[in-house]
Amino acid sequence: MFYSLVKVLSFIAAVAALSLGAGYLLHSGGDVRIAVAGWEISLGPIQAVIAAGVIVALIWFAIRLFGLVGAVIRFLTGDETALSRYFDRNRERKGFEALSDGLMALASGEGRLAIAKAARAEKFLRRPELTNLVAAQAAEMVGDTKKAAEVYKRLLSDKRTRFVGVRGILKQKLAEGDTATALKLAETANALKPKHEEVQDTLLRLQAGEGDWSGARSTLTSKLKTGSLPRDIHKRRDAALGVEEARTLLESGKTTEGQDAALEANRKSPDLIPAAVMAARAYIARGKPKYAARLLSRAWEANPHPDLAAAFAEIAPDETPAERIKRFRLLTAIHPQNEETLVLVAELNIAAEDFPAARRAIGTLPETHPTARTLSIMAAIERGEGSDDAVVRGWLTKALAASRGAQWICDKCLSVHAEWVPICTNCGGFDTLSWKDAPHVVAPSRTGAELLPLFVNAPTSHREPDTAEIDDAELADENPTAPPAN
Repeated sequence: MFYSLVKVLSFIAAVAALSLGAGYLLHSGGDVRIAVAGWEISLGPIQAVIAAGVIVALIWFAIRLFGLVGAVIRFLTGDETALSRYFDRNRERKGFEALSDGLMALASGEGRLAIAKAARAEKFLRRPELTNLVAAQAAEMVGDTKKAAEVYKRLLSDKRTRFVGVRGILKQKLAEGDTATALKLAETANALKPKHEEVQDTLLRLQAGEGDWSGARSTLTSKLKTGSLPRDIHKRRDAALGVEEARTLLESGKTTEGQDAALEANRKSPDLIPAAVMAARAYIARGKPKYAARLLSRAWEANPHPDLAAAFAEIAPDETPAERIKRFRLLTAIHPQNEETLVLVAELNIAAEDFPAARRAIGTLPETHPTARTLSIMAAIERGEGSDDAVVRGWLTKALAASRGAQWICDKCLSVHAEWVPICTNCGGFDTLSWKDAPHVVAPSRTGAELLPLFVNAPTSHREPDTAEIDDAELADENPTAPPAN
């Protein structure tokens, strides 16, 4: 408002000044005399003002005329003028039209047309940082990887497009399976754009694939700092990488460093089963069994698992079966109705040759959740109680066609892994393995295994197989806490 007031007052002052000046000229009686080369001109006040205005106009016209003459001379000598700018604008318009058509062709899947439009746009625009991007993506669309690689290499020469070129070549090397070169390109791309989430994930996956666990943990920390990874997920995944780093150190003979890495991984993620197992074994090796039992029970409380029970058995390997049952109550009392707990108790009682107790422990699991493990346990119980071999073989035959039960399964691709790994070997997912039941599809067996119970239970006159022919490994189901019954 104050500024508007100033403008109004300034306008009034200017009008007043002009009015006073005009009044002064009208009432003045003097003349203006101009004498040049014997010529003398007398002008009145008003005439003098008009003459001054005409002179100023003539001077302005002369300046413009000289500027026009200068522009014509510059045009003739090749300098930029309004005429050249007109042609430039016309060429730029055609170039952007071609570039727009190329983008539309690229979006609609017309790769060849997009390449042609990109070439036309480059002819008019001469801006490769724009046209090369369209040309490279169009070449990849039509499967011309050689041309796409050539275009990506041209992008490397410009610092504005260098990242795009590196990323494009990186994708090509990944498609070709050249992980060594892809790793170097991923490191370069990450250095150019440290906050690019896709490049971070690619670099992390490649480092883990090459066994560079230290580098992978550094990349994971970068993801945390850039805000692309929550802190709790970072701790879990860093622990997963720490487990593999500890395993590598132990395999290379660096026992102390490996044990320290395992303990650190367990501190970051106490419920990570592989970390708990390795940390427990580190405490056992250092003569601290109580610490090992404590962290194993904490991990068992989060997720009961056979590997935890196996590590718990290693705390006192020379104890009797009865002593083991008593010591294992530290675990079995945590989740007494959990399936893994029931199976563990049954296996412990089988090892102690208390088969009625094993039968009570397993309960109705063979009927409600029949798996190869629970059915094999029933076969061991029947064998220990002195049942006929036909009954034992019947349980084992059922185990052949039953589900394997809980296993390490990728949450993304549902592939089954024999052991836990931080990176899925099928889809490359990071920290996607969970201990759960695999989907079990009941289908007719090509070997007719579903008919075997009918045959093994039928009376026959041929020789009964020797008891040694029964697979002891299936009875124990690969669990060191319960050796096969004799």
